[in-house]
Amino acid sequence: MIKLPFRLLCWSLLISTVSLGLFAAGQAKYVPGEMIIKLQNQKMLSSILDGHKELGINLKRSIKLSYETLYVLSVENKSSANMEMVQQQLIADPRIDYAEPNYLYRIVRPIRTVILDDILAPLESDTPYTLNDPKFSQLWGLRNDGTNGVLGGGVAGADIDALRAWSVERGSHQVKIAIIDTGIDYNHPDLQDNLWVNMEEQNGTEGVDDDGNGYIDDIYGYDFANRDADPLDGHSHGTHCAGTIGAVHNNNAGVAGVMADVTLMGVKVFTDGGSGSTENAILGIDYAMRMGVDLMSNSWGGGPFSQALLDSITRASEQGIIFTAAAGNSTSNNDSSTFYPANYDVPNVVAVASHTSSDRLSSFSSYGRTMVDIAAPGSDILSTTKNGKYGTMSGTSMATPHVSGVLGLLIAHEGRIPHQVMRERLLATSQPVRAYRRKVASGGRINAYNLLTNTRPPRNEPDPSAWIDYPLDEVFESDHPYAANDSKSLTVNIPGAKFVRVVIDKYDLENRYDYIKLSTSDGVLIEKIDGKGEDVMSDFIPGGTVNIEFITDRSVQKWGFVITKLQYIAK
Repeated sequence: MIKLPFRLLCWSLLISTVSLGLFAAGQAKYVPGEMIIKLQNQKMLSSILDGHKELGINLKRSIKLSYETLYVLSVENKSSANMEMVQQQLIADPRIDYAEPNYLYRIVRPIRTVILDDILAPLESDTPYTLNDPKFSQLWGLRNDGTNGVLGGGVAGADIDALRAWSVERGSHQVKIAIIDTGIDYNHPDLQDNLWVNMEEQNGTEGVDDDGNGYIDDIYGYDFANRDADPLDGHSHGTHCAGTIGAVHNNNAGVAGVMADVTLMGVKVFTDGGSGSTENAILGIDYAMRMGVDLMSNSWGGGPFSQALLDSITRASEQGIIFTAAAGNSTSNNDSSTFYPANYDVPNVVAVASHTSSDRLSSFSSYGRTMVDIAAPGSDILSTTKNGKYGTMSGTSMATPHVSGVLGLLIAHEGRIPHQVMRERLLATSQPVRAYRRKVASGGRINAYNLLTNTRPPRNEPDPSAWIDYPLDEVFESDHPYAANDSKSLTVNIPGAKFVRVVIDKYDLENRYDYIKLSTSDGVLIEKIDGKGEDVMSDFIPGGTVNIEFITDRSVQKWGFVITKLQYIAK
């Protein structure tokens, strides 16, 4: 399954309307007074600046990428209204390909962070596969026995199937993964053996660009947030992601990563406060491309559509580099509420949702059966943190490096196969889980062993061409808007049906609190539907009977819903 191409149809609309209302409404955050432009011809820069003097713009700096040069303009009047006017004037100039604010992004903030003691006592475990890393038995995302979550509890087997995967492949230092984030604690004893080191710079002359890549003394990577060669993580977010991918195995220290052997590159594009700009991001992505990475792990997002960022990710795609991206922690449906960069429709983008040790979508996780690809462990994940410590974090930020590590295992095992093939295989080999079936495109969670062996579990879903329309005698709908503490129900029985599903013409409900509940004739819950959508088919219900129930709470009344028909498959 692949992301549907209808997203391409939306881009022209997004590009033409990205500024409309964003400035005034305060929806888009950007570096005050900064505009990024791309010219059709760089020689036109002076004449463009002279021709738009009335806008109060000046050249602030150049963004020199390996494949093109962009320019950052300063705008004297930084008000949102003026910024919008300046953008529209520049867009209208046929010599300018695009103009957009220097948007701000953030790391996908962890829902909960707990920093643990430096010395971690091992848990008792009877598994014969336990490594000598003291906290390996708490890494439920790698091996879930149903009891070893950090907070206890869980469902046995709801993990990435790491133990079986390691019998096939444990990784390779030839695989180079860029952690585009808040940097990495390159002094962490549980990471040092798997960190990228620029040997030409380490063994070269201080203050000299020894490898000729345009950056001086970039021994452990680069810090684009502060524009220096020290990508040391002062936040912990990037270090946590790095540990999930590649914390060293069998070193009698802390935890273990998805990959026993890997080369991790710290590309710092966010400050220690967790914020960064489009400029930082595209420079970081370009740096990773220059240095020949195989994969980029991205646990960040949140800005509006950016042509500059899209072009950067597309360039990485053209070089065959996989780009994993967190789906976000807003509990939103990314099919109707965009979250970039996860929502970019580029062949190398893999958008990741988070699941719990109990094999449910994490309560905070964003989702989308079209725009989000797969689920991975993301709740209460134990990993490395800054200053040589360890801690748990929760978020799609934590799910994303699990996918990055598993794809890294595949690259180690089979080499740099086309990323389109890798992505299709990742989704097709996922473990089907009913709870994820309508939440992510794959309908399942990542399985490392299946991916490495190309084992494709049966989906056991009805033939999509066999559905037959079943119009209702009377429209089932809410008031518009609906009332507080409202409820209504309908039971529909279709004789001779093997499967039934509900077609919702339109719905607009408060996320998480107001919902349409679908269950079988004997009360087994099939699905809860909230948020917003049109012409949406529910999950399929076995048998010919479905109970439809609408439930609201006492706050926030939205438009409601309309249902005019069901569909069924005959026995």
